[in-house]
Amino acid sequence: MMVLKKLVSILVVVSFFMIFNADVVAAGKESTPSKLVNINTAPVKQLVKLPRIGEKIAQRIVDFRKKNGKFKRIEELMKVKGIGEKLFSKLKKQITV
Repeated sequence: MMVLKKLVSILVVVSFFMIFNADVVAAGKESTPSKLVNINTAPVKQLVKLPRIGEKIAQRIVDFRKKNGKFKRIEELMKVKGIGEKLFSKLKKQITV
């Protein structure tokens, strides 16, 4: 009987942590964009929704594509001043051309 009580207690605690963890993961997913941002067509207003992209860098992206034409590959985004490999690695799963 004592073993059964311990087992039930453990299951309750494990269940609680599983439910709590699922809520945390779901909350994190809500803060990321569900659709890819097209860096060839997105206006500043949409670009600033990307992580670590403020208005200045978003405007640089728009200005860069006006001057140089559309991006052929997402990696070309690193040609924009202020976007290096580290920032690009945070963006690459959320952008497209």
